[in-house]
Amino acid sequence: MKITCALENFDFSKINSDLDVELFVYNNDRSKGCIGAKILKEVHDSKLIPHEKAWDLLSIALSVIASDQAGHRQKSPDGWTREFDLTISVIDELFWNTQKKLLEKLLSFLTTDRWNLTFIEGGEYPELHPKAFYQLEDCVALLSGGLDSFIGVTNLVKQNYKPYVVTQTVRGDGENQNSFAKKLGNLAQFKTNHNVKVPKPETPASQRSRSIIFLAYGVLIASSLEKHRQNEEVTLYVCENGYISINPPITPGRVGSLSTRTTHPVVLNIFQQILINCGLNITICNPYRFMTKGEMLTKCLDQDLIEEFAHLTTSCGRYGVYNNTHCGRCVPCLVRRASFFYWKGKEFDQTEYKFNDLAINDDNHANFDDVFSMRMAVLNRAEMGTSRWIGASLSSNLIESKKLYQNTVERGLLEMQEFLADLGLV
Repeated sequence: MKITCALENFDFSKINSDLDVELFVYNNDRSKGCIGAKILKEVHDSKLIPHEKAWDLLSIALSVIASDQAGHRQKSPDGWTREFDLTISVIDELFWNTQKKLLEKLLSFLTTDRWNLTFIEGGEYPELHPKAFYQLEDCVALLSGGLDSFIGVTNLVKQNYKPYVVTQTVRGDGENQNSFAKKLGNLAQFKTNHNVKVPKPETPASQRSRSIIFLAYGVLIASSLEKHRQNEEVTLYVCENGYISINPPITPGRVGSLSTRTTHPVVLNIFQQILINCGLNITICNPYRFMTKGEMLTKCLDQDLIEEFAHLTTSCGRYGVYNNTHCGRCVPCLVRRASFFYWKGKEFDQTEYKFNDLAINDDNHANFDDVFSMRMAVLNRAEMGTSRWIGASLSSNLIESKKLYQNTVERGLLEMQEFLADLGLV
C-alpha cells in the first residue's frame, strides 16, 4: 500500500499514492486521512521548545500510526503480512533517509509487516508559544494509566525525582490519568491523542505500532527540558514488568497482533540507537525489565499509595468494549490478577471485572480462549522447562542479559500458576 503523509499545504498530486494523510490537522475529506490535530495546540499551550529531530520523529511516528490503521491484513498475499511504501514529509529529509534501514527494521519487528520508507522535504517546525521555555523537570516518564507506569512514577517521586509525565489520553481513562499525576505531586503532564482518521480503517484496529508514538511523545518532552539544552543526559522512563516486555506467545498461534512489543528490549535497543544518531542525549530506561508485575507491587516504595490506587489503574486489552470495565479474562487482565494474588491475595484486588469468577466452567470463563491458552502455557512450561517453552522469544542478538529475562518470564508464569491453581484451573 502506497501512502504519503505530509502537512496540509503539501502538493499531494506530485506523488501517486493509494492514500494521502495530512499531519497535524483534522479534515472532513473522506478520501484523505488525517492525524495529530490536537498536538500542535498541546505543544503550544505547554510552552514547549522541542528539538527539531524530536519533531521529525513525531511526524514519522504519526505517519506509521496512520498507515497501521489503513492497512488491511486480509488483503495481503498471505492474509497477514502487509507491505507499506510510506513517504513522509520531514524537516531534515537528508538525515532521515540515512536512518531509513534502522527505522524499517524497528517497524518490521513491531508490526510483522514489510516497510519501505522515503523521506521528502516539506516538514515545518511548530509555532511556539511567545513565552515558551525549556522545562525544569529532571526526567520524563510515560504515565499510561496502567499499573506498571503508576508504580514507576510513584517510585520516581519517592526517590525525589521530578518527572514530566507523558500521557496519551484514552476515552474513559483520562480522569484516572489526571488524578494520578495530581496525587503524585501535581506533576507537569503532557496530555494528547493522535486522533487518527483514515478511510475504511482496519477492523479491529491494529495496536502493534502504538509503542512508537508513546516513545515519540516521550522524546518530544525530553528534548524540551532545560537539562537537555545544557547537553546533560535526560532519562526517559518506560516502566513495564519484564514478563510483559518480552510477552512470549502463550501458544504457537499467538505470534501475531495479540502479542504487543511496546517495551521489548529489541524495540528499545533500536529506538535508542536512532536517538543516538539524532544527537539527542536521551536515554530510554525500563527499571523493571527484570521484575514481574507482582514483584513491582510488592517492592513499590509507597505501599500506602499503591494500596489506595492500584485498583483504579487500567490493564485490560478490551477496556472500552465493556463500558470502561476490565474484562478479567484477557492476557493483560490475567497478568494483573495474578500479580494482585502474589502481592496480597485475591481478596485485596478491588478491580471490577466483567467476568470475575474464572472458575466457572464455560466458554466465557475457564474455557475462554485467553484463559484456556494461559492454562496450557503454565502446564507446558512446567513440562518443557522455561528455556524450551520461550522458544525464539529471546533469540535476537540485540537482547542482552537473556538469562535474566528468561528467569523473569519463569517467575511471571509461576505467579500465574499460583493464581490459576487457587481457582482449580491447573
